Amino acid sequence: MSERKKPARSGACWTQEEINYLYDHWGSLPVKKLAGRLKRSVNAVIVKKNRLGLNAFLDSGDYITFSQLIFTLGFNTCTSYRNLSWIRNRGFPVYTKRVNNNTFRVVNIDDFWKWAEKNRTMLDFSKIEPNILGKEPDWVKIQRSLDADDYKSDPWEQWEDDKLKYLLKQFKYSYYDLSFELNRSSGAIQRRIIDLDLRERPVKAENHIKWQASELEDIKRFITLGYNYKNLARAIGKSDKAIRGKVYAMYGTENLDKVRAILTG
Repeated sequence: MSERKKPARSGACWTQEEINYLYDHWGSLPVKKLAGRLKRSVNAVIVKKNRLGLNAFLDSGDYITFSQLIFTLGFNTCTSYRNLSWIRNRGFPVYTKRVNNNTFRVVNIDDFWKWAEKNRTMLDFSKIEPNILGKEPDWVKIQRSLDADDYKSDPWEQWEDDKLKYLLKQFKYSYYDLSFELNRSSGAIQRRIIDLDLRERPVKAENHIKWQASELEDIKRFITLGYNYKNLARAIGKSDKAIRGKVYAMYGTENLDKVRAILTG
């Protein structure tokens, strides 16, 4: 018989040696790795660090390790994608810092917030615990609220497919209507219709409606404020698909971060 794997010691009392280890390595190792080395659950480690008053900063200063920051932002691992997309392509402010005999990739918290403000679409602020990185800029609270009201992005469920089929057979719902019925983007709905090989299509509601000058000004204003496409659709009263097309026609890109940079100079 194979030897059973010993369960995590979540309920056992912490020894002074374990506490010292947590003090020494918090902020320099991902929580999952800490939990594995301590043979405790991730939740037990987080509860203990809270009781000890440990924060996410390296040496309780203005820096945090890159791996710990990624975990704090709600991502599981520091993937090669983020190394390429964030650091190389978007100028993410990471550099090396030496502590005793160890070298870490670290991020200055103030530099991170400056980068995050310019690259808001890379993050879901609704998944970032308020003030977990210390005092937040004023715009973060607003962005967190906006991100909490974004479209679903998880896999489609059977009841959603059934509802989509039913609504399409009514021949009265546009992409704008379907987006709010299903809480999915127009692009996601379009792809799902193709995946399910459905013959029915949303009704055309906006192709020949002229854009008003006030609507174009609203698009500029709301993008500057950090609105995503769902927020824009609600504010303007057109589908996110139509707004994406208009944004691209106006600025040569659908990327709201790039458009925001253009608008703010």
